[in-house]
Amino acid sequence: MINDLPLQYRHDEMELNAYNAVFYELGFRWHWDRDTYFGLLRRSTDAAERIRHYLETHQPHVLKAYDAAFLVELIQQKKVEQRKRGDVSETRAPSHFDWSQTLGRELGA
Repeated sequence: MINDLPLQYRHDEMELNAYNAVFYELGFRWHWDRDTYFGLLRRSTDAAERIRHYLETHQPHVLKAYDAAFLVELIQQKKVEQRKRGDVSETRAPSHFDWSQTLGRELGA
């Protein structure tokens, strides 16, 4: 199936899916829906600022245990790795998967 969606839409969808995959990989039960992602995009063109804002407004409890700069850098680094894996092909429609709905395994559980 050829993806005939506009290029910017495909890019945004791949970014959104990559962020959600990273949150799952890092053990966070967060999921950015389109409204959250595009709201953050409207707030800033800088990815680090968007992530920091999300942490400060939606996950402030995490910042009691982790340094914000550390988390922002880690999330960005993992997102780049996720995109390099090529989980979503440029020629296919992006898949939508809510990573927060998967069954997680936690230490001691």
